Amino acid sequence: MLNPFEILETINMIDKENLDIRTITMGISLKDCADPDADKACEKVYKKITEYAKDLVTVGCNIEKQYGIPIINKRVSVTPISNLIDALDDKSEENCIKFAKTLDIAAKKIGVNFIGGYSALVHKGFTEGEKALINSIPRALAETDIVCSSVNVGTTKAGINMDAVALMGKIIKKAAELTKDNGGFACAKLVVFTNAVEDNPFMAGAFHGEGEGEAVINVGVSGPGVVKCALEKVKGEPFGVVAETIKKTAFKITRMGQLVAQEASKRLGVPFGIVDLSLAPTPAIGDSVAYILEEMGLEKCGTHGTTAALALLNDAVKKGGVMASSYVGGLSGAFIPVSEDAGMIASAKCGALTLEKLEAMTCVCSVGLDMIAVPGTASAETISAIIADESAIGMVNTKTTAVRIIPAPGKNVGDVVEFGGLLGSCPVMQVKEYSSAEFIARGGRIPAPLQALKN
Repeated sequence: MLNPFEILETINMIDKENLDIRTITMGISLKDCADPDADKACEKVYKKITEYAKDLVTVGCNIEKQYGIPIINKRVSVTPISNLIDALDDKSEENCIKFAKTLDIAAKKIGVNFIGGYSALVHKGFTEGEKALINSIPRALAETDIVCSSVNVGTTKAGINMDAVALMGKIIKKAAELTKDNGGFACAKLVVFTNAVEDNPFMAGAFHGEGEGEAVINVGVSGPGVVKCALEKVKGEPFGVVAETIKKTAFKITRMGQLVAQEASKRLGVPFGIVDLSLAPTPAIGDSVAYILEEMGLEKCGTHGTTAALALLNDAVKKGGVMASSYVGGLSGAFIPVSEDAGMIASAKCGALTLEKLEAMTCVCSVGLDMIAVPGTASAETISAIIADESAIGMVNTKTTAVRIIPAPGKNVGDVVEFGGLLGSCPVMQVKEYSSAEFIARGGRIPAPLQALKN
């Protein structure tokens, strides 16, 4: 039973420490919308999304008012659209774009912030529909506003599809070029995964996985500011105390997330899926994962010791969260998106945080190289090589890794790309000047590691 102190503590977390529910995401299966005719399939897609999620935003707002808990985003994720493209008689780019525009229209009708699932899972090879969808991604993201896309290019079990990695470098470059007047914004809505999960509620990578039911409610919590404030009270204490403090804080944050998830599930008549524990930062001062690491004793995020501090944080968040909920899923850890974290932005601007250090940090954090801006002159092969490096980390360590990278048109190292809102601003980071083109041109598949042979 909650005592008055705990109630006041939670109020303080919300009022002064940026505690919020980052997203309520409804996953919707579109498997029964498949049709050989694109127009008929799109009609089914629109109807199903607008029927199932018609009350999602209203319910989210009502829960927010009733409990006083900020719910920042209401979102929808759907079955990877490549599955529906595979069912078409005509797998043309124009028909692919019809699906993207249908998702955009349906999402705007129900009032959600983003819709995810313009996706393909190609870690071992391509179907015709998957190849068609991937080739259409630049236009799909440039010609829609709130559609998000993801492509899974590797798994621990299958290895890395290097043909897909090579293709995604070109796709990202083209997407940036088509939205050059907006800083390459389309790339901010595109994630390249290894070991993608089926129940991730966060964008841009959310999709409704093959193992999921007809519909589900997944919730993503947040609270970097809460964790930082908790650590301020144990300044100078040993790491065991630091870990215990983070665990207890994560427990409280997760309990709040589960309350919201179960309440939304009940009101919408849709099963509760998971709570994603990920500490998702924002550009707001005080709501930063980088500031947590600096509170542990680092002068600047990115200096020596940063990877160790992040490993402790990620582990303690998971341990605290799993005590609070039996249904923890998604990505669950600490996000390190450069543009969405005020502390990361500051560290990147002063040179403490580099692309190489970020890559090392992704070995122990929740996802990977997230919202990274690089010079617009970076080649497709360089981008593919960055994806390959990050995929290798995910494959060998049996974890989800991802790359959301923006080759900002017309921008050079030291420039800043402004996106606004939760997406913040990106300092353009240095990439290696040496070529990876011959490496990427080899194609084929990097074999699965020995870790895959667990049966």
